[in-house]
Amino acid sequence: MSYFDAASSAPLHPVARQALLASLDEGWADPSRLYREGRRARLLLDAAREAAAEAVGCRADELTFTSSGTRAVHSGIAGALAGRRRVGRHLIVSAVEHSSVLHSAELFEVTEVPVSRTGAVSPQAYVDALRPDTALACLQSANHEVGTVQPVAEVAAVCRQAGVPLLVDAAQSLGWGPVEGEWSLLTASAHKWGGPSGVGLLAVRKGVRFSPQGPADERESGRAPGFENLPAIVAAAASLRAVRAEAAQEAVRLRELTARIRARVPRLVPDVDVVGDPEKRLPGIVTFSCLYVDGETLLHELDREGFSVSSGSSCTSSTLTPSHVLKAMGVLSEGNVRVSLPAGATSEEVERFLEVLPGAVAAVREKLGAPTPSAVVREDSLVVDALGKRCPIPVIELAKVIGDVPVGGTVRVLSDDEAARLDIPAWCEMREQEYVGEEPADNGTAHVIRRIR
Repeated sequence: MSYFDAASSAPLHPVARQALLASLDEGWADPSRLYREGRRARLLLDAAREAAAEAVGCRADELTFTSSGTRAVHSGIAGALAGRRRVGRHLIVSAVEHSSVLHSAELFEVTEVPVSRTGAVSPQAYVDALRPDTALACLQSANHEVGTVQPVAEVAAVCRQAGVPLLVDAAQSLGWGPVEGEWSLLTASAHKWGGPSGVGLLAVRKGVRFSPQGPADERESGRAPGFENLPAIVAAAASLRAVRAEAAQEAVRLRELTARIRARVPRLVPDVDVVGDPEKRLPGIVTFSCLYVDGETLLHELDREGFSVSSGSSCTSSTLTPSHVLKAMGVLSEGNVRVSLPAGATSEEVERFLEVLPGAVAAVREKLGAPTPSAVVREDSLVVDALGKRCPIPVIELAKVIGDVPVGGTVRVLSDDEAARLDIPAWCEMREQEYVGEEPADNGTAHVIRRIR
């Protein structure tokens, strides 16, 4: 079985396993106690904090260990906004942030900064979003779905000039290197770089106004209540140091493998859109979407062939709405596959994936009745009733009949699926047809498409 979903959770690094087992014997006591076992636990905790702070690029007394990356984000946003409550409650986020950031932002007045089709923000967009009552800005260091690296240093400079702190979600990138720029707060999650789950990092620079929320607690400077999971913290810090030592060499190797996938998938599989920035991206992530394919079915096909991958498609079992990242980018969401290679992934595994993928996609398309070319001219305008059907079915029905109208003719696709609002315009762009727009319709929306060629 080839595990290609490291962006969700990386396999436990051997160093993390060794450190975890060792600290189970040495680090079980309360590090706040003065007796021998407590002092030994305190030494382990302090050493872990020093190692993690060095990797982050902050002082040890600026770094807090939390129970998860999500908890670090929630605590960071709430604490920063509480510390600057006299300024206001306005928060700036990018449209492609992790859900933990977006859910935290729902509690405040939010401006979402748009992204390009590659998933990158523009620093000028942050300038335009700043207001006198802006208390905090947030930006991920790199995107978790498509791998696009964000211009953090430039955005941090813009925010610093305006006197607004910037919180950086570095969950996906911290294992590859420190975050550049003069950020104010930073969060990360150990299981993303090969540490154990249940450990997050929250760094708050000295001078940043910060007021921890929730009941007071004496541990972790009051920013992370509860008894420290010391064995997991030690393993997280040890593994972060280990993956950093391997990062430069491993990045070169994984970039070659993902570049191979990016180049060959469009040649092997027709009607595929490879998304994300082709250059400014994380080493191990490549994402593509396949027309006329149900994402969940494709994942099952690949799983049967021995490959564990993930999807941002709207048709996966966890959600019936499109990925907010793909939606913000304005790219195809149906049949989406994210390949995120772990450290140690081999060229042979990638080659076998490229051998298996065309057959898997073809099998799914055949099951769904994907279209074949048609040149029959019947009507100047056609209506496709796809109400009650989930993507990719409305797109498949559109593709089947577009050839039945003359050039200049229109097709109206009736759909009540939210994903169609993203996938039908994306299909038009891929097939060089004109998406005229939406019209109200009974029980849904009419998407109007004009045939151009």
